[in-house]
Amino acid sequence: MKKLTRITTVPISLEKLLDNQLLFMKDYYEVTAISSDKENLEKVGKSQNIPVYTVDMTRKITPWQDLKALWQLYRYLKKEQPLIVHTHTPKAGTIGMIASKLAGVPHRLHTVAGLPLLETNGGKRKLLNFVEKITYSCASKIYPNSKGLKNIIIQEGFCKPEKIKIIANGSTNGIDTQFFNPEKISNEVLFQLKKTLGIHPDDFVFVYVGRLTGDKGINELVVAFQKIALEFSSAKLLLVGFFESELDPLNKDTLFEIKDNERVIFVPFQEDVRPYYAISTTLVFPSYREGFPNAVLEAGAMGLPSIVTNINGCNEIIEDYKNGILIPPKDPAALFMAMKKIISGTTMRSYLHQNARPMVVSRFEQIVVWKALLDEYQKLEGHV
Repeated sequence: MKKLTRITTVPISLEKLLDNQLLFMKDYYEVTAISSDKENLEKVGKSQNIPVYTVDMTRKITPWQDLKALWQLYRYLKKEQPLIVHTHTPKAGTIGMIASKLAGVPHRLHTVAGLPLLETNGGKRKLLNFVEKITYSCASKIYPNSKGLKNIIIQEGFCKPEKIKIIANGSTNGIDTQFFNPEKISNEVLFQLKKTLGIHPDDFVFVYVGRLTGDKGINELVVAFQKIALEFSSAKLLLVGFFESELDPLNKDTLFEIKDNERVIFVPFQEDVRPYYAISTTLVFPSYREGFPNAVLEAGAMGLPSIVTNINGCNEIIEDYKNGILIPPKDPAALFMAMKKIISGTTMRSYLHQNARPMVVSRFEQIVVWKALLDEYQKLEGHV
């Protein structure tokens, strides 16, 4: 069996971004997963029943550590000689693609699921642009996970268009719509969870799932919700996720509001987010930049309409006033208006709700994405 090596910077990306994909690929390839954080990586290896190899990578700019990781990975790949190396996330992409090129790996694939550099400028932006170009030049194929990202990559001149391909309809892993299905959550679970969180039967729950950071639009979301709360006594805001205080901290006012406003409910990262979608009415996802947001797919599969920013990825899942509402990024006033429309427009909300699940099921079913990627791998095999 030919060797396939998948690399991410941190193990949670293997676990969440590629949930069960490695297990699927194991029937066709000898799969190895590489990431940092040995302890958590080994847990992922056990859950997917695959071997793992630890390379200490960071998500920040750390030249000496990066060089050390590069050398370690090069030696590993030179020894193992996989047919395909497929990387995800920026740092793993750069180190993985350079090491693979140096080690003579025939097929060097990198998936782009978002470009953090879009939110930087000046010297840092120039440096990140340069690094991105190196990553793409060492790769033999680039897979943006949305049409919008493909366009940005071409506009920025990161690589030639012929090197770029979108797998299926976009998304890195698709969505398991049998798992993310509102019918799978019992009324008893919903009743108990609402009771625990202090949510009443008549409450209107706006939910956000993901990293609680500035570039996810959380500052704007909290500002907009403060105004909503003044007008609608039934409104609650449920935030499910984790803070990244070092990489992208929230404003102090936002943190104070999350902590002290009794109508803002914070729940830390959850292994199973389905019950939290199931007790909610609408997803709010005001991100500045995305690849292809899993939360919007998950919420849609759970039957929720979504308010999202009109950016790549989000606007490929949500069609304006069909299964959600599109708003400009970084605009708390527009966000407030969309939230107001959805909480007060019962007929419109019902229409968006009835379209939400079918529009995800028909376009982004997980097995379709997996088979399209497998097909891509197998086509490459013919070009060795």
